[in-house]
Amino acid sequence: MSGTIYTASDLSTDRSLTPEVCVIGSGAGGAVLAAGLAEAGIKTILLEEGGYHTKSDFDMDEARAYPMLYQDRGTRVTADAAITILQGRSVGGGTTVNWTTCFRTPDRILEHWESVHRVEGLSPESLRPHFEAVESRLGIGEWPVELANANNRKLLEGCRAMGWEVESLRRNVRGCANSGFCGVGCPFDAKQGMHLSYIQDGLAAGMDLYANTRATLLETGGGKVTRVHAQVLDPDSDGAGGGRIILTPKVVVVSGGAINSPVLLLKSGINPGGRVGFRTLLHPVVALPAIYDEEIAGFYGAPQSIASHHFSDRGQDKIGFFLEVPPLQPMLAASGLSIFGRGQTEFMRQLPHVGCTIAISIDGLHPQSPGGVVSVRRDGRPKVDYPVGPLLQEAMREAHVQMARLQLAAGAREIYSLHPEQVSIRSESDIAALKAAPYGALQHNIFTAHQMGGCAMGGDPESSVVDPEHRVRGMHNLFVVDGSVFPTALGVNPSETIYAMSHRAREFVGNAI
Repeated sequence: MSGTIYTASDLSTDRSLTPEVCVIGSGAGGAVLAAGLAEAGIKTILLEEGGYHTKSDFDMDEARAYPMLYQDRGTRVTADAAITILQGRSVGGGTTVNWTTCFRTPDRILEHWESVHRVEGLSPESLRPHFEAVESRLGIGEWPVELANANNRKLLEGCRAMGWEVESLRRNVRGCANSGFCGVGCPFDAKQGMHLSYIQDGLAAGMDLYANTRATLLETGGGKVTRVHAQVLDPDSDGAGGGRIILTPKVVVVSGGAINSPVLLLKSGINPGGRVGFRTLLHPVVALPAIYDEEIAGFYGAPQSIASHHFSDRGQDKIGFFLEVPPLQPMLAASGLSIFGRGQTEFMRQLPHVGCTIAISIDGLHPQSPGGVVSVRRDGRPKVDYPVGPLLQEAMREAHVQMARLQLAAGAREIYSLHPEQVSIRSESDIAALKAAPYGALQHNIFTAHQMGGCAMGGDPESSVVDPEHRVRGMHNLFVVDGSVFPTALGVNPSETIYAMSHRAREFVGNAI
């Protein structure tokens, strides 16, 4: 018997539900898990505070997509406003708006988790069948280099000219039209986001999906969650817009992502060891746009198809970073600039000739770079504090220098930094000015599209929130299954690691019923 999709219009009155498992959050973590439980015959309900949208809603209009598909209507930032946080919010979560890049977890990261954080059972060998399963279901495969757009090809050409490591990427697509609008919802149903794949699997197996439904409190007693309280939201205002729902499940899984999952636990008074919200990791991103004589048209074509991990491991005393490119649709490009007025107008006039490289810092691997902290504001909203300390500042400076060298090698005519007082680079001799520029919070634009940590997994009860089987310390029937459990950042795009770990977690959650 197929399950049912409920949206705000269906949920005007209060109701009580008694599933065996309640999964909170429908992104890469919750969807894979919920589908597996439903297919195992377990009565499962999936809650999602965002709306349910299909390709008919994805009209490639940025002004409509960001409020509809992103947290805080696309305006989420850290507490000091230094870091812009791009985070999905709809049925499918971040998988509806991510740029499709898929990596298996690097072996060195898994080794670090085991040796430093005592995470057992996550070796490359033990994860292999889970990676293989999700790769098959989601069509994850290498994107042909000959289909790379000019923005990605500039990264490829620059790396080859510099003699740096570079590779083509794998993407979770089927029948991709190479439109480039992945970040605002795929209008062709080519990107295999959760709303098209695992959520449909779960529905076919009898899972019920409640969209526009925010879990507000986990009621606890006797070392377990006894009830889940949820509020139906008005899709237009995000305020209370319907009935209240109370669920009485046997097992609860929190899969709200690296910011919302810690917030829900904290609101519910669940904070084992006082560690919930700590070690929040952002893969902080800095960008460097460049203007080329030839047309780049970075707003078309697969957003990411080339990457370089040449600088991922810079030794134990420095933070590594890896290089990719972003899409360059007008709204995203304009909002990423630190210039206004005539300067912005002139830059946007040249947008068809703009390429851009991003450097993604690998945080959380060094004791001096422990990440940030998620807490709860007085009004209940998330608060993200993230210090950009000396190690990150050094990494961002070095990333700027290396990106500029790469872009010059790829034929850039002029390169602009995203400082309030822009640094212009036309030749190697100008890089000295880039080195001398200030780096850190509010000194230049910083972004994040990869939120991790906050409910760290580990073998030590004193320093971890969940054990290696995703169970929350001290709670018999509560699990966290999403990127918030990562003890460190990954050094690669995180979606496939979340898919695989969630596929693995099916066994542990199922056994708890």
